[in-house]
Amino acid sequence: MKTWIRFEGREKRHRRIRKDTSGTKEKPRLSVYRSLNHLYAQLIDDQTGKTLASLSTLSPDIKEKLEKDTGNVKGAALLGAALAEACKKNGITKIVFDRSGYLYHGRVKALAEAARKGGLIF
Repeated sequence: MKTWIRFEGREKRHRRIRKDTSGTKEKPRLSVYRSLNHLYAQLIDDQTGKTLASLSTLSPDIKEKLEKDTGNVKGAALLGAALAEACKKNGITKIVFDRSGYLYHGRVKALAEAARKGGLIF
């Protein structure tokens, strides 16, 4: 029962955040999903409804560097750095950060800070 209440709270926060947050082609939205064992990140252009880039800790190049540490802060930092690298290749420097209702703490914070270090501007 507690899990369901926690899930409902996150869903409410996510809807509340998404009311004001949207991405464009020049400044896409970085959406983060956090599962128990992995992290997923997408760059989304909300005007056209297209995903510009997508990475996760299951991506082959990231997974081989992490081995077993896919769902922790170390994995999140590596994912953020790889995401910043992918954005540079696509010519994206500015993004809108969508934490999807998760607290800005732990893995979500590590991903965001690594992306900032990689050159992305939030």
